[in-house]
Order: sequence, then C-alpha cells, then structure tokens
Amino acid sequence: MYQPRLKADYKDRIVGSLMDKFKYSTPMQVPKVEKIVISQGMGKATTDKKIMESALEELALITGQKAIACKAKKDVSNFKIRKGMPIGTKVTLRSNQMYDFLDRLISLALPRTRDFRGIKKEGFDGRGNYTLGVKEQIIFPEIDIDKIKEINGMDITFVTTANTDEEAKALLTEFGLPFKK
Repeated sequence: MYQPRLKADYKDRIVGSLMDKFKYSTPMQVPKVEKIVISQGMGKATTDKKIMESALEELALITGQKAIACKAKKDVSNFKIRKGMPIGTKVTLRSNQMYDFLDRLISLALPRTRDFRGIKKEGFDGRGNYTLGVKEQIIFPEIDIDKIKEINGMDITFVTTANTDEEAKALLTEFGLPFKK
C-alpha cells in the first residue's frame, strides 16, 4: 500500500525527535499536521467569469483535488460585489494528498520562488497554525506558464494539533519548511 514519504518520515523520525525536544510522555501528545488549506482571493473575478474558471482549474492541478468557489456573504457596493458572487477559491487537503502536496511544496515549489531566502516566521496565529503567502502560482511545476491568463497569489494554511507556536514551528521545521534565520 502506498504511503507518502513525509508521512513515513513523520512516524519514523519526527515523532521521536519532538518527543525528545518537548519531553512528551506519549507519542499521542506529539503535534501533527491535520490539514492544509490553500485559498485564493479573486477580486477581479467580479468582472470576468473566465478568471474564476481558470483559477479553479489551476488550483485543482496544483493540489490534485477539485477546488471550490467561495461566494460573497453580503453585498459590498464599493467593490461591486453582490451576495452570492464567487470571489475566491479554496481546497482543503488531508491525509495522503496533504503529505504529497507538502512534499512537492518543500522540495519543488519553494526553491523555484524568485530570490528565495526562506519563509517568514511571523505567519503563526498563536494557536499552532501557520499561514504562508505565495505571490505567484507559477512556482508549482504543474502549471504551464504559457497557458496561464493571470498571475495569482495564494495563502497556504497549515492546521496543526500543536498547542503553541513554538511546537508548531518545531513540527514544520522537522518536515523541512525552510524558515528564515
């Protein structure tokens, strides 16, 4: 049966390492990544429906899972938004697909970022979750640069079971996320 590389690495190496570092009494106390949520705000989609369709396709290509459109909850006249209009896209990854995406993000996509020197430490929310902003979707090898209509950024949120930011940072560092020094 197929098991992603990072999932096996978590069980074999990361659990033991974090148990030693934080003095957990049982492996069940070791934090783990529950899910990864990738979301895009598509402000220009209010005027052009094709932008939303291409964003949904690109997000599905990147993650290997169908993306959904997020609709506006209320009218905002300043931005010409009506309730129910699609204004964003998102995908929630869990289990094997989550580990596969994390592996591709760490080993392929982030090194392709222009002038990459590591990711910021400031993305933690105080409850053990981390959000990383990506400026352009072309860092993912699944995206064909010639076929994209517009460069869009995205937010990648790592939801963990960690109680503190310190534990979450240690977990993500063990997985191989390159934080700035």
